Amino acid sequence: MEFNNIHTPVMLERTIELLGPAVSHPGAVLVDATLGMGGHAEAFLERFPELQLVGLDRDLEALAIAEERLKRFSDRFHPVHTVYDGIAEALDSLGFPEAHGILFDLGVSSLQLDRTERGFSYSQDAPLDMRMDSTSDLTAETILATYREGDLRRIFEDYGEEKLAARYARRIVEARQVEPITRSGQLVQVLQDATPAALSRAGHPAKRVFQALRIEVNTELSVLRRAIPAALGTLAVGGRIVVLSYQSLEDRIVKRDLAAASSSTSPADLPVELPEHSPRFRLLVRGTEMATEEEKASNPRATPVRLRAAERLKAENS
Repeated sequence: MEFNNIHTPVMLERTIELLGPAVSHPGAVLVDATLGMGGHAEAFLERFPELQLVGLDRDLEALAIAEERLKRFSDRFHPVHTVYDGIAEALDSLGFPEAHGILFDLGVSSLQLDRTERGFSYSQDAPLDMRMDSTSDLTAETILATYREGDLRRIFEDYGEEKLAARYARRIVEARQVEPITRSGQLVQVLQDATPAALSRAGHPAKRVFQALRIEVNTELSVLRRAIPAALGTLAVGGRIVVLSYQSLEDRIVKRDLAAASSSTSPADLPVELPEHSPRFRLLVRGTEMATEEEKASNPRATPVRLRAAERLKAENS
């Protein structure tokens, strides 16, 4: 397999620029919390010859590809099959007391999008699977077959921010009474038929529903709510975290957690900030950063990305 042709890492040079000062010293540990096919990991291992890299992924196929791609770094690369809220346990299992850099590249991976049979894309007909971890039980097909209309509406509203959630949920329930909805092409047809003509030109009607189903199948947001605090807790003083988000629901969680960690806890009426109330982290970028227009043109998957980053200033109880 020609690895250079299967994955173009998003905002690669910027992530290296931000994490580099924290991981360039001997013995530094970088956690790639969303390893995927190892594009970011390979670049860091090449750039920093004394770096130890821990790669986490719930997708066994991605782990296998990354292990093959990075086998020349076998003494410095440590793959772990886990969801990224298990970051502390993964480090502990490898004997690393803390991390010096952490990278999250959130959302669905290139591998998952490109493998038609995984069912993540609404543009090609495939079984409605959408599992990032093939060992888990819940699939999109199961959700569409068993969730009540109200629950379908909830996930389409909450995870897809879909304005036609109620309409789509009702039509799905009606359609499954005629025949099971087992393939993405069937679901797309149901959604297209349910979309008023005036709205059909505003974007593909399946986009937000597929996003919502994927998030529900993989419990992505609840995992992320646990993962960011867990990651911050593992960072050494001077350690840095970079998070790449691809939709607003993810970015809001990251923004909230980084803002809280970088804020003073001093009471409002305290005239002088005591050291124990000073922020534990500082933000490394103002707001969010986006990919350059040049990168968006060469790598369309970089178009929606939002980057946030922070650095640990002091230990938890200091």
